Amino acid sequence: MKKRIALIAGDGIGPEVTQQAVKVLEAVAERFGYAFDFQPALLGAVAIEKTGNPLPPETIEICRHADAVLFGAIGDPKYDNNPSATVRPEQGLLGLRKALGLFANIRPILSYPALGHLVPLKPALLQGVDFVVYRELTGGIYFGEKETSADGQTARDVCSYSVAEISRIAHLAFKAAQNRRKKLTLVDKANVLETSRLWRKTVQAIATEYPDVTVEYLYVDNAAMQIISQPAQFDVLLTENLFGDVLSDEASVLSGSLGLLPSASVGEQTALFEPIHGSYPQATGKDIANPLGSILSAALLLEHLGANSAAEAVREAVAWTLANGFVAKDIEPINYYGTQAIGDMVAGQITKGAASAYQVLNASTII
Repeated sequence: MKKRIALIAGDGIGPEVTQQAVKVLEAVAERFGYAFDFQPALLGAVAIEKTGNPLPPETIEICRHADAVLFGAIGDPKYDNNPSATVRPEQGLLGLRKALGLFANIRPILSYPALGHLVPLKPALLQGVDFVVYRELTGGIYFGEKETSADGQTARDVCSYSVAEISRIAHLAFKAAQNRRKKLTLVDKANVLETSRLWRKTVQAIATEYPDVTVEYLYVDNAAMQIISQPAQFDVLLTENLFGDVLSDEASVLSGSLGLLPSASVGEQTALFEPIHGSYPQATGKDIANPLGSILSAALLLEHLGANSAAEAVREAVAWTLANGFVAKDIEPINYYGTQAIGDMVAGQITKGAASAYQVLNASTII
């Protein structure tokens, strides 16, 4: 298998964690006989600094001609702390999603037994937690008309959805449910919002095409509570852009660290894979960032390309590092391992097994 991968390192810790994901993909290539052609591209604050544009046209073209996109992180304090900035890093990512038609964001949520002590929930609540959030990505309030009054005293953001936008992600979510535990939960605010009522009406109609899938409906405030009080009940959680953004970040607590969670943003022709964490500028260049979210995003990328055995090998290697306590500073603040060391361990586990990973351990400094 030969595939072209657009490589967008982005800002902050993005380059560091992406480098480890590339290292793991190269290990996969060695073990399974694949070939990956990585095509670097700019996006975000680094793109603004070099080109004045958070999304250079060249980046869009590189991504359009790639089989998949691997992305790091976006954001910079220079812009985050300046509400008046008219050009912002996040505009690049939103623009790329729109340009590539990436309408569905998929975020798997798993609990890891070895990290249960990091989760602020009773251990019994974490048993069997395994669900996936399907978040609509190119509609809703993030992309609606925006306006601030001339006197700066009022502002508005318009939330708009069409049946077509809702239907295309709903079908993906229902098909995912068919291959999992056959349960789908729609999260909305249909008691208040017209857009939510359209979501509920549309999903109810589509549900008739998937009679083997059980469908339930939760208001977003109730869903937020249920994710914490009874997380194991969920299988596939479907929702709109803003609600999905908030709920998937909340659900990240169930895994033990935001640094562990991967995501996929898919469209009709291409797909983008990224950890859900931000750019974490305070950790930039310190070799303390957790690369596992990026590495697990690479596993999703492999799955998207049809390399299911390779994807499983990556996940098994990650599970091995966690089970054996080879974790980053966000998980173990005192006895932790560096970003590069963890990447080396995962890659070594893929190519040569535990013996190679222990060689990496013996060669590294224990902090």
